[in-house]
Amino acid sequence: MKTVGFAAYDPKKPLAPYEFERRALRPNDVAMEILYCGVCHSDLHTARNDWGWSYYPIVPGHEIVGRVTAVGPQVNRYKVGDHVAVGCLVDSCQACDQCQKGEEQLCREGMTGTYGGHDRITKEPNQGGYSKHLVVREEFCLSMPAGLDLSKAAPLLCAGITTWSPLKTWNVGAGSRVGVIGLGGLGHMAVKLAIGLGADVTVVSRSAAKEADALALGASRLLVSADEEAMVQAANHFDLIIDTVPVKHDITPYLALLDVDATLVLVGQVGPMNEFNTVPMLMGRRRVAGSPIGGIKETQEMLDFCAEKNILPDCEMIRMDEINEAFERMENADVRYRFVIDMATLPAGATA
Repeated sequence: MKTVGFAAYDPKKPLAPYEFERRALRPNDVAMEILYCGVCHSDLHTARNDWGWSYYPIVPGHEIVGRVTAVGPQVNRYKVGDHVAVGCLVDSCQACDQCQKGEEQLCREGMTGTYGGHDRITKEPNQGGYSKHLVVREEFCLSMPAGLDLSKAAPLLCAGITTWSPLKTWNVGAGSRVGVIGLGGLGHMAVKLAIGLGADVTVVSRSAAKEADALALGASRLLVSADEEAMVQAANHFDLIIDTVPVKHDITPYLALLDVDATLVLVGQVGPMNEFNTVPMLMGRRRVAGSPIGGIKETQEMLDFCAEKNILPDCEMIRMDEINEAFERMENADVRYRFVIDMATLPAGATA
């Protein structure tokens, strides 16, 4: 299948149009026309090879909402015309203990990323959702619930599941006390989802500048981490803290905010962190953990929950040819809170 997209050709150059081929349908494959694709910080890191594993050209995009255009003969969950979604992974071994538990993101052989990975059969590089079409095996295709706004739902496939998974893993529910550090793309979804689950939510930020935004999202309060007195008063307050900060930082100031046996979960920074003081961990039997995305079953549950509760990210729609400006604005934290690309704006015959 010939298709077009926008790709990074070099870590220092802007994304530009790219023509390439998707694989022919296998018996268990679903083909789709991509309608919307969210813009994730991971896309920016990958385009610029910040993590050292990018290949070129590479088409980013792993927050994908589309319409089924064809299915293989063994596919029985989907038919032409269905609205579907694809997140950060498109394959796994399907045989290990983690895959059997529905935790494909923790596959013992390593999950296959929507981009940045290689097809498990042909070994060709995978290309992501900044494109007109996608082909994916049925098991990794998600159903879009009726009533969920397709134009805003795409970021749920990464930002949504990245924050939903720790909320579910640590059993957040009615009466849970949840802190969210950072109020960007991940942070605002953590706030919305935790509130949807019945939690009392506090946004933790370096200043009071985002207090109005935090309260508008439904948080009960904003805690200023630079206010030493306020931080002392908030000691032992949280059952769970979700740290969405996407850069290297010190978590020491936040550890005393945890109650006994409570957990701070890192979901933002991928890579080195500052040294931190273990005293608050040891004296309070507190924990620091990490969490990636969720598995396919958990992601579908999250989509269904968002449809039931009408939970959607706050999005700004952009054209495909505005992606480089969007990247620059992301670096400057100039987005509230997620960009979504209208893929109808990608010319069918785009060439570099």
